[in-house]
Amino acid sequence: MSTIYNAATDMIDRHLAAGRAAKPAFIDAAGTLTFGELAESCNRMANLLGAYGIGRETRIALLLHDTRAFPVAFWGAIKAGVVPVALNTLLTTEQYAYILADSRAKALIVSAPLLPVIEPLLDRLPFLTHVFVAGATAPSTTLELSAELDRQSPEYTAADTSPDETAFWLYSSGSTGMPKGVRHVHTSLMATAQLYGQGVLGIREDDVCYSAAKLFFAYGLGNAMSFPLSVGASTILLADRPTPESVFRTLKVHQPTIFYGVPTLFAAMLAHPGAGPDLSSSRLRVCVSAGEALPAEVGEAWKRRFGVDILDGVGSTEMLHIYVSNRMGDIKYGSTGKPVQGYRVRLVDDEGGEVAPGEVGEMIVAGPSAAEGYWNQREKTRRTFEGEWLRTGDKYVCDADGYYTYQGRTDDMFKVSGIWVSPFEVESALVAHPAVLEAAVVPKHDGDGLLKPRAVVVLKPGVSPDGLVPALQDHVKGKAGPWKYPRWIDFADALPKTATGKIQRFRLRDA
Repeated sequence: MSTIYNAATDMIDRHLAAGRAAKPAFIDAAGTLTFGELAESCNRMANLLGAYGIGRETRIALLLHDTRAFPVAFWGAIKAGVVPVALNTLLTTEQYAYILADSRAKALIVSAPLLPVIEPLLDRLPFLTHVFVAGATAPSTTLELSAELDRQSPEYTAADTSPDETAFWLYSSGSTGMPKGVRHVHTSLMATAQLYGQGVLGIREDDVCYSAAKLFFAYGLGNAMSFPLSVGASTILLADRPTPESVFRTLKVHQPTIFYGVPTLFAAMLAHPGAGPDLSSSRLRVCVSAGEALPAEVGEAWKRRFGVDILDGVGSTEMLHIYVSNRMGDIKYGSTGKPVQGYRVRLVDDEGGEVAPGEVGEMIVAGPSAAEGYWNQREKTRRTFEGEWLRTGDKYVCDADGYYTYQGRTDDMFKVSGIWVSPFEVESALVAHPAVLEAAVVPKHDGDGLLKPRAVVVLKPGVSPDGLVPALQDHVKGKAGPWKYPRWIDFADALPKTATGKIQRFRLRDA
């Protein structure tokens, strides 16, 4: 491999030579950004950073909704050798204070609607010297991004970065604790695009992509940026929160061919009044799910209702995207599928030895998109990154045909009567009941101090919980096993989740 590689040159500039300058790259509420305009805007962004003394290997924070400003800022920074740090747009002021101080970002690019959340921090962050506001006129203490870009040259020669140089950071959403800064190198983006985007999805130039998962999330970053950019496809960006209404509207108006969601969204869309092909895209050829394991009932119901399969897979911020997945023509609903070509997967016990077929073990994975490690978290890096292998923290079982089935997070698994119980298996059984929209299962001590399953259930709209507990318990006994049924069932309006859709079971355990 060459000693010089800049991901922005590979993902952005290559399309001009391929004759795609006039083709739409990104479409948002403000209109269309062509590949030619994208390349020019990224050059302006790189020049802008230089004009304000933000040099190579410096970190800048991106707190941006899914609009054209995100790809311009992200790829413009990478082209200059500056390191963009993508931030979750749903955090609190104090969480941003932690991340901005931890990353020591020298500049912040923020969407105008998010500025009020950040403003109270600006005099508390000595490393932060410049704030650029996207999408509106900026206050006097900040700079207006679009006006600043207009003043810069549209020409720029990419920094001579190396393949193994840090290109960008993502902060892991984490189901527990404070987020961790995950450092990825320049080659990781194209690696995921080639292995999963092209190898599993078969993404091609004439595809139109829409990801309900946002760009700040590793899953969304691949879905809506690196995958389509790797082949010259087009992407729809939606700044709004992905409700069933807004997602159906986007599918209907823009007619994408690939749609990426998470299990809770697919379930909510199925429960939406009138949900069916008339509300969706007639061009849709494949859907993708990640973030949490997809219950078989949801995948099968979606296929019946919309005539399109959902490919469930598992990935992580540390590996950047999906490394085990179902495939077109090889789908086993209820399983996560098989390893993506280019990745190696093992299931191991607590001592690191491989478990026997059919036994539960922690999944560890090796592949070319693995992160360098965590920023300022040496002990966590050592526990998670073991040579070329990454500890995922996910418990899986592999059947005789090579399909991997999710059992739960390592911290979520527990034993009942000496037998492992998979929270996901019990949750899937509950979701298969026609009254249930979502469910989460955690352990709880009974009167004798023994662990038993407790379920928190969200019912479908209009369903009453009266008399449902015995019916749900019997339903789980029949589908999952008599010792696995939840001894306690509580009903809630919603489950606690991370911004990326993962259920925060630790909050239910603590409660």
